Amino acid sequence: MKKSNLGLGFFLCLLSILVTQQANGLRPIRDTSRSSWGDQWLFGKKEVSSGPFSPWNITGTYRGTWKFQDTVNSSSKFPDFRNQNGNSVIELVTSPTKITGVHYVQGAVVFHDVFDNEHNVGGAQIKVEGVYIWPFRQLRLVANSGKNGDSGLEDDYLLSNPYHLLGIFSSQVLQESPRDRIMSKQKASPIHEMEKHCNIEIAAQISRASSTQNSGDKDYFHIEGLMESPAVDDDGDCFSPLLLNATSINVEVYYNKAVNYTLMVTFVSFLQVLLLIRQMEHSNTQSGAAKVSIVMIGQQAIMDSYLCLLHLTAGILVESLFNAFATAAFFKFVVFSIFEMRYLLAIWKATRPSNSGEGWETMRRELSFLYSRFYGILLGGILIMYELHNYMRWILLVMYSFWIPQIVANVVRDSRKPLHPYYILGMTVTRLAIPLYVFGCPKNFMRVETSKAWCIGLCAFIGFQAAVLLLQHYFGSRCFVPRKMLPEKYNYYRRLDHDVNRSRDCVICMATIDLRRRTNDCMVTPCEHLFHSGCLQRWTDIKMECPTCRRTLPPA
Repeated sequence: MKKSNLGLGFFLCLLSILVTQQANGLRPIRDTSRSSWGDQWLFGKKEVSSGPFSPWNITGTYRGTWKFQDTVNSSSKFPDFRNQNGNSVIELVTSPTKITGVHYVQGAVVFHDVFDNEHNVGGAQIKVEGVYIWPFRQLRLVANSGKNGDSGLEDDYLLSNPYHLLGIFSSQVLQESPRDRIMSKQKASPIHEMEKHCNIEIAAQISRASSTQNSGDKDYFHIEGLMESPAVDDDGDCFSPLLLNATSINVEVYYNKAVNYTLMVTFVSFLQVLLLIRQMEHSNTQSGAAKVSIVMIGQQAIMDSYLCLLHLTAGILVESLFNAFATAAFFKFVVFSIFEMRYLLAIWKATRPSNSGEGWETMRRELSFLYSRFYGILLGGILIMYELHNYMRWILLVMYSFWIPQIVANVVRDSRKPLHPYYILGMTVTRLAIPLYVFGCPKNFMRVETSKAWCIGLCAFIGFQAAVLLLQHYFGSRCFVPRKMLPEKYNYYRRLDHDVNRSRDCVICMATIDLRRRTNDCMVTPCEHLFHSGCLQRWTDIKMECPTCRRTLPPA
């Protein structure tokens, strides 16, 4: 029994020496003559019982935090590392080698919240490569400049990883510091200088995730390690050691979040269709449609077309979530292409009643002009958002000012109840669903930096617009405008000029008008025609024309 124990111990010692020598021969991480604090930290840790020697597949995405070992960066070479801690994302791709117990590792480490705003960069990305010695659960990585190694495995994995792809997509579209700008500014950033003068090394230990973090049949792992940066000329460290702590992501939970988001967008789109139908019924007459601002409806249609394009692009980019995102994109397409564009056309026709009898050629020419303006603004908005990407949140505030054209139109035209209250309240709430999820939910799948102050400001801004519209609906479109600033308004209840010979029969109800009653029971048009007050008000809800001579009537 003692001999077998001695033999097993000798075999394990021989295996550890052989694996260590072969791993060092694969890619020397540092001169063995120089002692590393990271070596002491890694190999001085108490070994965690790993059970049988089974190779763990650590390929995946890890999310966690980083912080300085010495609380702050004490090095003077790269003082730009001013933040004490932040978030990090680690992407790893492993492949077996001919050496037993050793896997080759490629990947990237993304550090968020590293620099201050002086460089207009929020984070840094470093490509790494190294070895994973799975019998001892040890990971050794060095910075990879991309010149010597083949990054094909890493690129293939990143191109098929939905977490990585959706992260890039959301950062390109919604964040103020997208990854492409980080990479494009590396030549002028401290990271580029650091790669020339520093040897970046990471020593980490792999362990299984705890039972509270691990759910399902898939294994999840935890990385705990140290990142050092010895200078090339052995003149101290470039920056203080960084402690890394990350756990692999449960992709199923991530998928569920994305699917739940698309279900929410689909439900919101369905509600918006119902609200549009209710509003179209409310303004189904020529006079009612002419009261609605065509700019307001057009602005909402452009917003829905952008959302349709974004969801469709996300579905094409992430093939595994195509069905979910394509469904959301389809409902947004239905909202803007069928209902909003149809309503837009009805408003345009109501504001040009005189053109209806000028022939099909004139109508087709003006329709072409309307659609060309709409799609021109649509494409122009895409170019503006591309050029002003850093001001995306301000652009969203401008887009969410879609009630303002209707408020201005109500004041100018003195329109009476152009929008249904349900439409005002419903559209205000449903339009807030997507931006509040993206910028207000701390656990959104897009991994966009949340801003509570911006969300409160957006809700207050659009809520104020809706409140003004409701005041105009119940108290008059010019209720908040001082009387001194109002233009002169035609008085339909003016005194009658008895010298004018006029008919005393209301041509709407064909009844005689009793002039001996109160003047409020009788309305006089600018063309000196008499009507009952109720009859003319109901008539003007349909047409703003005199029932007798077809002359255009001013607002009542």
